[in-house]
Amino acid sequence: MEQLKYTLKEQIIEELNLEEITPEDIDNAAPLFGEEGLQLDSIDALELVVIMENYHGVKIPDEQVGKEVLYSIDTMADYIQLHNPA
Repeated sequence: MEQLKYTLKEQIIEELNLEEITPEDIDNAAPLFGEEGLQLDSIDALELVVIMENYHGVKIPDEQVGKEVLYSIDTMADYIQLHNPA
C-alpha cells in the first residue's frame, strides 16, 4: 500500500507538472484540494480521474464518488485497492 501511495504521488507530480514538489512533500492524509493541501482545482480533478483510469484501471462513476475518492492520497489508494486489487 505504501508503494502505491508513493507511485500516486509521483504520477500526480508528473501529470500536473508540479516540479517544485517532491513525493515526500505530500502528506498522505492531507486534502488535495483547498487551502490545506496541494490547492488543486477542478481542472486538476479531471487529470486525477485520468490518472486513476489510465494507470490504475479504475473508473470513478460520478462526481459525488469523485469528491470522496480524490480527497487525499489515502482515499485514492484505498479506492484503487478496493476496485483493482491486482
